[in-house]
Amino acid sequence: MSRIGRMPIAVPAGVTVDIAENNKVTVKGPKGTLERVLPAEMEIKQEDGQLIVTRPNDLKKMKSLHGLTRTLLNNMVVGVTEGFTKELEVNGVGYRASKQGKKLTLALGYSHPVEMEDPEGLESTIDGNKIIIKGIDKEKVGQYAAEIRAKRAPEPYKGKGIKYVDEVIRRKVGKTGKK
Repeated sequence: MSRIGRMPIAVPAGVTVDIAENNKVTVKGPKGTLERVLPAEMEIKQEDGQLIVTRPNDLKKMKSLHGLTRTLLNNMVVGVTEGFTKELEVNGVGYRASKQGKKLTLALGYSHPVEMEDPEGLESTIDGNKIIIKGIDKEKVGQYAAEIRAKRAPEPYKGKGIKYVDEVIRRKVGKTGKK
């Protein structure tokens, strides 16, 4: 059995889970509603405040879908109760981030400021040189954070650019003069 797949998912109070045909799952909670179509081969049951995912057989494809389905379900439950956050850090002389309404403006050493609109259901805030992205959908939060980082990924010599707060940049030694 899949170690992750066989673990039950506790459904906290205030969260409702609806499982329609073809495994269309809707999770409603205090922070909002998430909807997703999960692999139809997996069997999702709700028993006494827990969600249990079972697989039909032990084929390799089913084994891989088992853990995936359980993790996606768990992320939906966590999302509607606590939500997800990603933190990015802007490093570099003259590199700045500012916010007006839903528009994020980044000054990243280009000839023009880079402007990004917050996607639906996500919220970004600025705290000094940090950009904090919050939302209930883990996939969307991670995708938006990756798009912001891609505007100026950190470089290995001075570490300038946008990086995740927990990311470690492998530094390189610069050029040395002639002797």
